[in-house]
Amino acid sequence: MEKILLLEGIHPNAIEILEKEGFQVELEKSAFNGKDLIERAQGYQALGIRSKTQLTQEVIKSLPELRVIGAFCIGINQIDLETSNICGIPAFNAPYSNTRSVAELVISEMIALARKLGDVNMMAHKGQWLKSANGNHEIRGKTLGIVGYGHIGSQVSVLAEAMGLKVLYFDILKKLPLGNARSMDSLDELLGLSDFVTLHVPETPMTTNLMSSHQLNKMKKGSFLINASRGTVVDIPDLVTALKTQHLAGAAIDVYPKEPDSNNESFTSELQNLENVILTPHIGGSTEEAQQAIGCEVAESLIRYLKFSFTGGAVNFPNLEVPMHIDGHRLMNVHKNVPGVMREINSIVSDVGANIRSQYLATDANIGYVVMDMEKGHFKEAAKKIAALPTSIKTQVH
Repeated sequence: MEKILLLEGIHPNAIEILEKEGFQVELEKSAFNGKDLIERAQGYQALGIRSKTQLTQEVIKSLPELRVIGAFCIGINQIDLETSNICGIPAFNAPYSNTRSVAELVISEMIALARKLGDVNMMAHKGQWLKSANGNHEIRGKTLGIVGYGHIGSQVSVLAEAMGLKVLYFDILKKLPLGNARSMDSLDELLGLSDFVTLHVPETPMTTNLMSSHQLNKMKKGSFLINASRGTVVDIPDLVTALKTQHLAGAAIDVYPKEPDSNNESFTSELQNLENVILTPHIGGSTEEAQQAIGCEVAESLIRYLKFSFTGGAVNFPNLEVPMHIDGHRLMNVHKNVPGVMREINSIVSDVGANIRSQYLATDANIGYVVMDMEKGHFKEAAKKIAALPTSIKTQVH
């Protein structure tokens, strides 16, 4: 029976789904890192994490029994994907499950910024009555610029248009517009036309400090910036300057370059105590609905891989969408992607007298991944000999 370790308080429905399929599951509420993680995760075939656990090269190479990684979130920057790839360990994430939750937060922040709700709420709690229409606006009829038109950005587009906003977007890839949204040829063009700018891009070298002084100065005077993507996308000191000089009328920030590792640690930011600035603690996907959906999505990916060797949707691995039933015996092998490997594997299967009913193969630059359903013969002997090949990385039979 495969053992699965889930860290960082993953939703209980993931445990229920995995245990129902016969897996032994253990749950930890906190993140583990470094040597503590290596020690805690020994002996487990699957590891489920969120954003705080760092699966470095050292960690991955120190877990010889690890077969699969589940990232119960969208982001995968916390995983050394190259190392896990060459070690034959697929990683799965949940690219769709929290889309609606993030999109709804963005819409709510647009309204809150336009009406200065953060400031008037705080003052009302202090007993101060600040009723005024000055500087307060409806969002209907305004222009929203979306930077990154993927799963979340396009969902924001649909919601915003339903509320009467004009929607523009910019993406480095060609994306089909939804509704009446219009694609912009450049980021600068979008910034100059938008009353609100919301960021929905991944963390890459291209997006680091994507919004620094140059881009912030391109934004319309009196406009608003919203970032619920990645903390490294906005240059915080430059944003502070844009707010203090009143070039921007406000900002809503949910992610930061450095974030506390737990709720027990204090949080500091240069953005604190600035006028009309909403700071939230990375809660874009923190709804019960999103976490439940993520738990279900990633748990099912782990099940499909551990029971059927199905790698469809893996972020770092050749994708093989094999049948979800096994006719006879199933053997999977991860090997170095070099010439002649499949000839050696098929030769071994033939020599032990096994009959291959079906065979599936996919490769990437580093590895090859083959799944074979065998009808008869000494399949365990075949697996043992295949695993002994100098090109083999991981071999498993069902």
